[in-house]
Amino acid sequence: QVQLVESGGGLVQAGGSLRLSCATSINIFSVTAMAWYRQAPGKERELVASITRGGITVYADSVKGRFTISRDNAENTVYLQMNNLKPEDTANYYCNTRPYRPNWGQGTQVTVSS
Repeated sequence: QVQLVESGGGLVQAGGSLRLSCATSINIFSVTAMAWYRQAPGKERELVASITRGGITVYADSVKGRFTISRDNAENTVYLQMNNLKPEDTANYYCNTRPYRPNWGQGTQVTVSS
């Protein structure tokens, strides 16, 4: 069974930074793209950022210029560097392929205080 293990979340003040990591049993070099998603309470899960096998990145408008997605194919790990965090970034963050597969990890909680 595919494993996705997210880590790096926490409580941070507005303007702060966090770096999320996603360790996976997926051979990420074999998939078209990996992505980070997030889900805030009472809201639907949304795409935050994705990165293709070739390194092409896509970001949600709300995080452009603040978040950076990257990948380490050798380690099967995907990262999300989050800078200048805002309270509206508060959510549980998940990684998965894009398009996503049905199995999700537990995610990692990011809470940004104002």
